[in-house]
This record gives sequence, structure tokens and C-alpha cells, in this order.
Amino acid sequence: MERGGAAALACTFRSSSPSPSPVSHWRPLLHSRIRPSATARPPHFLLPTTGRRCSYYYIQKRFLDTSKGLKRFSLTTSSSFGRPGVSLNDDDLVKDKLLIDCGEDQDCVLDGIVALGKFDALHIGHRELAMHASKSGNPFLLSFVGMAEVLGWEYRPPIVAHCDRKRVLSSWATYCRNLVPLEYQVDFSKVRYLTPHQFVEKLSADLRIKGVVAGENYRFGYKASGDAAELVKLCEEFGLSAFIVRSVMDTAKRSYNGTTPAVNSSDKGQVSSSRVRHALSVGDIEYVSKLLGRKHRLVLTVSEYSLKERKNIIVPKSCMLNMPPADGFYENCELFNGGYLGLCRVVINTETIDIEMKDESSLPPNPFQDQQLGIEFG
Repeated sequence: MERGGAAALACTFRSSSPSPSPVSHWRPLLHSRIRPSATARPPHFLLPTTGRRCSYYYIQKRFLDTSKGLKRFSLTTSSSFGRPGVSLNDDDLVKDKLLIDCGEDQDCVLDGIVALGKFDALHIGHRELAMHASKSGNPFLLSFVGMAEVLGWEYRPPIVAHCDRKRVLSSWATYCRNLVPLEYQVDFSKVRYLTPHQFVEKLSADLRIKGVVAGENYRFGYKASGDAAELVKLCEEFGLSAFIVRSVMDTAKRSYNGTTPAVNSSDKGQVSSSRVRHALSVGDIEYVSKLLGRKHRLVLTVSEYSLKERKNIIVPKSCMLNMPPADGFYENCELFNGGYLGLCRVVINTETIDIEMKDESSLPPNPFQDQQLGIEFG
């Protein structure tokens, strides 16, 4: 059940695609645990806090008996050809904070185990990282945001609506020793030019975490120059635990018209956000559910342009907060608005999303003005 009277729809897409086989899970590939150094490192302060319209984060307040001294130094990066790159001096570090949505002390992930990645889809591979993080401490996700803007990528709507991420992470508690993973964000533009060594140093000195978890294909540092093996080596240097987890492989091997699509050049058969996007784009909801480990939820903000007539609700596509499945007819749906309202079916077309209730009396008499609806598929 969601906060703020958000509603949800659950439905199934008519598809002739074959059912995928179960997805496999793996044990950690590499594991390094080094006791922290006895020499305490003073904390540094990095990125400014920014407000968010839809906040889904837990803010943890801790009272620390530590000094807030700053160590004066400068960071210099190099290009792939060895030439000097961007220089970050102490003035840059003092005015910035590493975590966007944490407090002044940047202690939200103190002594925690941090899973590293983009976490766009929050799919079963991401869940696997959170599960391993929970085995050694309080699990956190450290997401990097703003990559598309910095790198000039074309805008794509998120797979999971920002306001819906807390609900998804809460559902992972059963996999994480009844702990709900907490998520914090790093502005990619602030760490883009850091070398792998500088990045791990910041995790250790600024965030004071206990360890990290990453997938075997994880890349980090300027121009993705660091890999999982280097992450383990650097964590040993800074007294952090490092857990490298094998990719969760997609065993479904879905094909369309007899052809298995090449999602991208880095695709080695693992579950990925790219595979989720492709499955959504062709309307293969059953496959999407397998990759996510849950039903996909499309969140809509109901505005004055939405129409409610008897047992129908029509919402413009402009109200969508995340990526929809392909246009088509979806049946066997269920509508929720703080509670179960009844069965429905949904039609997604080029301009609108049409919701038809099976029972007219299921809808409340008042319109869903200034509320959020969610359509769950599969």
C-alpha cells in the first residue's frame, strides 16, 4: 500500500511469447575483507543537498563524536593518454558533498555496506547485490544520477518512477535479512573525473563505509578505467571489505520472430536494465516480470486533463512518470487506490491510457484529482 493515496493497477498483456525459464543466481565471485586501518581519517564534505518533489529516501540521523576537520589536498586527473586532466582543489571539495540527498555530515551510510551501480530498473541482478550487502551489514544502494545529461545521451524515461522506488526497495526486505535497503544518490558530474583510486578514497574518507558490493562487470573511475579486480585491490588499500558478485544470467533467451535481439555491445547474457527496456518496448510483460522479479508499475499523475466517465478513466500519456510498455490491450487488471477497488482492463494507445473498470461501483464518486495512479502489468 502506498503513501499519499497513490493508486495502482495490476494487469496482464495478451502475448503469444513463450514463458521464460527461471533465472539463475550465483555466489559471490570475489571476496576481500580487510580490517580497517587504526588511523582514523577526518571526514570531508562534498556535494550540496538538493530538494526533490517526490522524496522516497529515509534520512537517518546519527550523533557522532568525531571531529569535522578537513585535510588540505588537491586531486588531479589524467586522460587516457596520460595528459593532465581536470584538477580538483580543496575549495571544490569543501563546497561540495558526495551524496545529494544526505545531511551536512554525510553520515547516512556510515559503517554500511554500499552496493554500487546505476540501479535504473531495480531488477533481480540489482536485488542480488543488495542481498549480498545485507549479509555483512546495513545495505545501501549508491546510485549515480545525471549521467545522460553529462555524457550527452538522449533522454529516456526511468524504468521505475522516482516516487515508486521506496515501495520496490521495501519489497526486497525478505531477501535482505528483513532489512530495507536505503538508496542515496551521487551527482555523476561531481565524480566524473575522479580516478579509481580517488573514488574509493572518497568512499572511505568521506562516507566512512565498511565495504562495497559490485557486479563482476562493474566499471568505475574516469572513462570507466577501473574494473572489479581493481576495486578489490583499492578496497584492501583503504581497509574496506569488497564483494564482487557474479552477474545474474538471463536464462530465458527470449527471441522475437525467431531472432534474439542484441541489446548492446556489453550484453553477455546477463539480466540488465537494457533487456528490461527492450522487453517493455515490445510489450512482453511476462518477460519483464521475470527480469524484475515483480510486476512492472507505470505511475501516472492524474491532472485536470484526465477524464472519468462512469467506469472509465482516460489519462493523457503526458502524465506518465516512467516508461510504459508498448501500445496495446492489457486485461485481467486490478485497480488500487489506497485499497483494492476492483478488476479492470487497460488500453494504451499513442496519446492516452484508457482504464475500464469491470464494476462501475468500484470507482469512488469523486475524480482522482492531483493523485497518482499506478498500472501494474503482468
